Amino acid sequence: MAFSFHRVTIVGLGLIGGSWGLALKKRGFAGKVVGSDRREILDHALAAGAIDEGCENLAEAAGGADLLILATPVGAILDLIPRLKPLVPSTALVTDVGSTKRLICQRGREVFGHEPLFLGGHPLAGKERSGFESAFADLFENARYALTPLSPDHLADPRVQAFSELIESIGARPFVSDASAHDRAVAFLSHLPQLISTGLSSLIAEQGSEDFLPLELAATGFRDMTRLAESPYAVWRDICLTNIENIQSAIELLIEKLEAMKLHLSDRELEREFKQAQKLRDRLRDLP
Repeated sequence: MAFSFHRVTIVGLGLIGGSWGLALKKRGFAGKVVGSDRREILDHALAAGAIDEGCENLAEAAGGADLLILATPVGAILDLIPRLKPLVPSTALVTDVGSTKRLICQRGREVFGHEPLFLGGHPLAGKERSGFESAFADLFENARYALTPLSPDHLADPRVQAFSELIESIGARPFVSDASAHDRAVAFLSHLPQLISTGLSSLIAEQGSEDFLPLELAATGFRDMTRLAESPYAVWRDICLTNIENIQSAIELLIEKLEAMKLHLSDRELEREFKQAQKLRDRLRDLP
């Protein structure tokens, strides 16, 4: 008989955790969805129908859960994992939504082992704004959802298979990866774009005050490039701290690329960069 979850506990009802709750309820999840957060957030989530029950007390929320989703910032996830060991049933699956995976999976391996089972997770979906007020049921629709098991044989565990099916039920697409490979990839594909957007916005803020750059001349290109700059530092602080070597490497390679482009602004070598970039965009459009 296939394994199924009956009590899902979501710790942290921000953008991702709140959207998990809303997505489960919209898709008709038959079990109980429990949220754990501050009382005012729990009241909001209950009113919105994202959860069936709200618990400020972590032990009360975790007890009896057969699936526990840690949807807090990365630093909080690292702090929560050791606290959960005596609280979660040995038969449960514990997973997270952190944007970096190596240190989280290392902590999960040290604390849990197989009972309960820990599975690293990262939904590649989000918005610039955080908080439950930004959550919505279709956030995960057609999004990749990275899974980083502690061991390849964990993929055969009925709890992991059931969670993969649950991911698909909310519209997302599971993608299995090694934790270290995941962190290197997202350093280039997620963390570097965030820092470029933030850095560009910060630069223009400085230049605008010193040299009068009228923002009225900012068209859609600039607005698109700086959309991510609305993201809160509180979220990105932990991401940078837990993936610092990969991010530094990505920044150094980008600096080298910009220096090369700077040297070729007046010759045809710059055309090669444009063509190479356009080929990448074509590949992205062709991805399923």
